[in-house]
Amino acid sequence: MRITIGRLAELTGVPASAIRFWERHGLLPQPERQGGQRRYPPEAAERIILLRKCQQAGLTLAEIGEFQQNEPRRQAMIRVKIAEVEQRAIDLRHAQEFLEHAVQCSKPDILACPTFQRQMESWRSASPATGGTGETSTPPAQ
Repeated sequence: MRITIGRLAELTGVPASAIRFWERHGLLPQPERQGGQRRYPPEAAERIILLRKCQQAGLTLAEIGEFQQNEPRRQAMIRVKIAEVEQRAIDLRHAQEFLEHAVQCSKPDILACPTFQRQMESWRSASPATGGTGETSTPPAQ
């Protein structure tokens, strides 16, 4: 049984405009048409969920197109994206450490705080390439 674009949008939580956009860019197959209306197979919802996950992983439209192909470049592109996601995770962890410290820090200028200075130093050593995480436990504010 084929479903309308409106129903597909409801099922996936993705606006119909985004579905049409992905079709125009070749990321979704062109649907059948009945009476001028798009009609999708139920498995189109799974493809849309995959596209959303690709976007959440930070893939560009071109990379999503490549992801859907069975090409040798696909594996290299995925490895690059994994490294980018790892770096984003480190950056988010550092942001959380900074905010947790800032909410407790009694120094008028956080840069004058020795605990924060140590925290910043640990961030400088964090790099997925070297295996460093820069993870620290946040000591009490000074």
